[in-house]
Amino acid sequence: MSRTQKRLSKRSLEQWLSEYSVSHQNLINKKIHWMAVPTIFVSILGMGMSLSVWITLVLSALVLLFYIQLSTPLFLAMGIFILICLSVMAALPIGFKVWASIFVVAWIGQFVGHKIEGKKPSFFEDLQFLLIGPAWVVNSLMGGKNKQTA
Repeated sequence: MSRTQKRLSKRSLEQWLSEYSVSHQNLINKKIHWMAVPTIFVSILGMGMSLSVWITLVLSALVLLFYIQLSTPLFLAMGIFILICLSVMAALPIGFKVWASIFVVAWIGQFVGHKIEGKKPSFFEDLQFLLIGPAWVVNSLMGGKNKQTA
């Protein structure tokens, strides 16, 4: 088992969310992230679908495998979110360049939020936090508490 797999298997969803929340305490930063994280997720799917439907679907399935290891409700919520995103994309005549532009603008928003927060993004320490961001937003929508570690 690789070091990354060992680290993943040792962290619960609650631990991941708690660690992520440390750099997301400022209300403005939180609001930016609640908008930007789903937008980034959708734009990645949109760029992927513009390039290769099959590769995007395979990568989406791998992302869902990450989530099911953490929580069945999270897996279900993210699966529904991905299906909604794919349905909307199928109905919209938006190409790669538009999705890429949306991606860049959303990331700029994220970095502005972190500038306001005064803390660096979590993924600078562990790239897996790029998948925890969407889980953090979904957890908030599902009524979960995103607490800071004491």
